[in-house]
Amino acid sequence: MTDFPTIAVYVSLGSNIGDTEDNLNQAVARLEKYEGIDPEVWSETYETEPQGLKDQAWFSNQVVRFAVDPELWSAEGFLSTLQAVEGQMDRVRGVKNGPRTIDLDIILFGDRVIESGEYLTVPHPRALERAFVLYPLAEIAPDLVFPDGTTVAEALKKINFRIDGSKIYQD
Repeated sequence: MTDFPTIAVYVSLGSNIGDTEDNLNQAVARLEKYEGIDPEVWSETYETEPQGLKDQAWFSNQVVRFAVDPELWSAEGFLSTLQAVEGQMDRVRGVKNGPRTIDLDIILFGDRVIESGEYLTVPHPRALERAFVLYPLAEIAPDLVFPDGTTVAEALKKINFRIDGSKIYQD
């Protein structure tokens, strides 16, 4: 429960190295230790096939809504904190769409639209194309509307995917 004015920040979490569910939980626990960041709602965890680089383990994916104090956190500062947590958890960069212990992406930062070059784009530029983001997002925020007016349901209808239990397949 938060005792500060907040904005809703949606973060996509993914992991396919080690104990993937523990990695997701550990990332949220690390973020929760920062003042002005409070996890509010978690989606279920889904197993998803890798996008791009197919020859790797499937991912555990989840979306979490955080209540964030906008007086303490800018979107850029929040992103830096996500990257710091990735570093603490031994995230190795270098292979595009490659395996990782943890991947933390800002999907939405309130209703803000941000384009600061290669560093930060919000909403996440590929969020509307990814079932592993949209499906869990629909679970925790079914009425969510992206800044361009697209609803989560509309975005899901535009992509080719299927659900089998807790597995998400996407072409």
